[in-house]
Amino acid sequence: MGRITASRTSLKGDPKHNSMLAGKFINCLMLDGKKTTAQKVFYDALAEIGKRNSDSEPIQIFEEAVENIKPYIEVRSKRVGGASYQVPMQVNRTRQQSLAIRWLLAAVRDKKGRPMHLKLADEVLAAYKKEGVAYTKRENTHRMADANKAFAHFAW
Repeated sequence: MGRITASRTSLKGDPKHNSMLAGKFINCLMLDGKKTTAQKVFYDALAEIGKRNSDSEPIQIFEEAVENIKPYIEVRSKRVGGASYQVPMQVNRTRQQSLAIRWLLAAVRDKKGRPMHLKLADEVLAAYKKEGVAYTKRENTHRMADANKAFAHFAW
């Protein structure tokens, strides 16, 4: 039921790796229309990841980290008979990706006192190793959905 946004039809891959995920991430990272600044932060973070982890390509590490953060089930509020229930529901692919990017950026922006590319590199490496703030957010979402599976019969 979601609208097709312009970004879905006109999204281009990033200039260096031609990755659609990286292009989308750079667009979400961008503030005030400053795309070159967002690209510089992203590529500096990839360079930092490459320094710290030399056994894999940095773009592969980034894609695997986003894959690790994606939630597969979430709770949605559903009103039944005057009461609101937290009903666990499957998450579609586009929402999985947008939630993963949103959680990763929120985790990075909450940290203070260091350059953005270092914070981003830290969080991506943590998500790659299945730890960190963004991965914890995913685990909490799955845990809440699991706790409310008694209300799954309302998901119709």
